[in-house]
Amino acid sequence: MNSILSSLEKIIIKIFEADSSGHDINHLRRVKNTALKIQEKEGGDKLIIAVSALVHDIHRIIQNKTKQFCSPKDSLPKVREVLQKIELNEEQIKNILHCVEYHEEYNFSKEGKTVSDIETLVLQDADNLDAIGAIGIARTFMYGGSHSIPMWIPEINIEKETYDESDGDDPSVIHHFHSKLLKLKNTMNTETGKAMANQRHKVMNDFIDQFKNEWEGFK
Repeated sequence: MNSILSSLEKIIIKIFEADSSGHDINHLRRVKNTALKIQEKEGGDKLIIAVSALVHDIHRIIQNKTKQFCSPKDSLPKVREVLQKIELNEEQIKNILHCVEYHEEYNFSKEGKTVSDIETLVLQDADNLDAIGAIGIARTFMYGGSHSIPMWIPEINIEKETYDESDGDDPSVIHHFHSKLLKLKNTMNTETGKAMANQRHKVMNDFIDQFKNEWEGFK
């Protein structure tokens, strides 16, 4: 497994070398490490989970290049092309593509959650964990800066019932915390993921409170 991951990472580094939105190789490595930590307690195919973690955001790179929305499903031909360069059989590739296609499901999205296989659920949890806490805060502002998104526009209503990536970016970084990131704690799948999310959610929630107080000049 180590040799496969090593070979894959060399390919992935080149694909993601120009990313400045927080979906870079370090994000992929963290998601892989977190996913494997969850896998130790929750089970699932270790190789499928690790490889899926390293290739799950290729749609972001396609989207950055084309300047058009690209779903994980849309990226599958490119993901397959990458997977065929390393030592995987067709069944393994099929399972990895499944994980990638469904890794952005949330219980607060329009479609809700539709999959139940442990590999995809672990990937979802690991990816969502990297979107919250201290790292999540940093990545969110990094994304906002790279896409010229304002920090906050208080005059715009902050409520949003459902979330879908295809709807486009939120009007501000702080809006994104409310429309998605603060909801991730309650969309975690595994007991391990839920436990890890609690502390990260608190860090993020405290940050938002402090941010708003400082924005108004109260503190």
